[in-house]
Amino acid sequence: MFGREGSLALSFAASGAAARIPDVSAPAYTAISLYSGAGGLDLGFSRAGFRVRWAIDSDPFAVTTYNANLESCAVSGDVLSIDPPSGLQPTLVIGGPPCQGFSVIGRMDPDDPRSRHVDHFFDVVAHLRPRAFVMENVKALAKSPRWAAVRARLLERADALGYERSLFVLNAQDFDVPQSRERMFLVGIQGASPQRPLATTAGCPPTVRSVLEHLPRFGEPGNDATCAARVVPAGKPVMRPTAHRGSLLFNGSGRPLKLDGLAKTLPASMGGNATPIIDQEELEHGAEPWVVGYHQRLQSGKPPLKRAPDRLRRITVQEAAALQTFPSGWVFAGPRVAQYRQVGNAVPPRLAEAVALSLRSVLERQDQGTRVDTTGELLQAA
Repeated sequence: MFGREGSLALSFAASGAAARIPDVSAPAYTAISLYSGAGGLDLGFSRAGFRVRWAIDSDPFAVTTYNANLESCAVSGDVLSIDPPSGLQPTLVIGGPPCQGFSVIGRMDPDDPRSRHVDHFFDVVAHLRPRAFVMENVKALAKSPRWAAVRARLLERADALGYERSLFVLNAQDFDVPQSRERMFLVGIQGASPQRPLATTAGCPPTVRSVLEHLPRFGEPGNDATCAARVVPAGKPVMRPTAHRGSLLFNGSGRPLKLDGLAKTLPASMGGNATPIIDQEELEHGAEPWVVGYHQRLQSGKPPLKRAPDRLRRITVQEAAALQTFPSGWVFAGPRVAQYRQVGNAVPPRLAEAVALSLRSVLERQDQGTRVDTTGELLQAA
């Protein structure tokens, strides 16, 4: 081993372009995937023409989801203990090691054992020596002073293994995702500088409404994986200048979605009171958002209500998946809370595809006898 230490199924319709079909005459690039989850990252790379030959995740429900939707090559188990099959020589190693230890919404505990998985990722890279690697994680790992030592260690290890590397943070909203979700990508390539993908929807991202209006009506097949958590007005609401920004008006951390704006980062803790809230009358009939009037009521000094109207509800699994840009027909396995967790843990496929296409373009230029320097200019190979 390389490490340092020894159904319920559902489908839905979602908006968005169909998966791109790679050019069959293009070079065949392969990958293995660590910490693959429900397959959001892998779907993006598959769309960009990478064939994932083997994947692993510790969540058996996520592995069942993966094998039901992508090439059936995922296994369930301890990533630290199970090695990739012998004989695999992938072009690429990808993965998103557990991020709870680094996340600002967690304890940010430097001794969290889950944080050691980032080092194991490089153990696998060191053993397989692929042409490239992509590690995905939370923004804090790239930016927080708390993780400066970890960040430096990872960059030094990439250098020692002979990779030119780039560390950047991308916001999913810039890549056709109706969600403000910032993620770190550490990309390394042998003999070429990784290129930051160019934003495709900067300044004009899709809205929550534009995605959800393509789903079946709430409660109908394809949009019926509901959340049992009720929406209850908070007894001591936290007030901010607007209803949708910072105000905590209901029980739990799930907040009302602004339909004509972006969703905030969807958390893995969805399935209960952390599940975002939607106004069905606003979505279906264009009514004024109830929460705006309620916010004004509270600002005027009136007491909180005891009950919320029935028009307020939690988003379904299918709606959450659509906001992550999973495509039509995706199937999730396991009990409801496991389905929500898989969605919240995933990398938005459209964001992953942008990273994959940028990487593939560099590999193809290498194969065509060119080299890309740090400024993005093409240089003839020696």
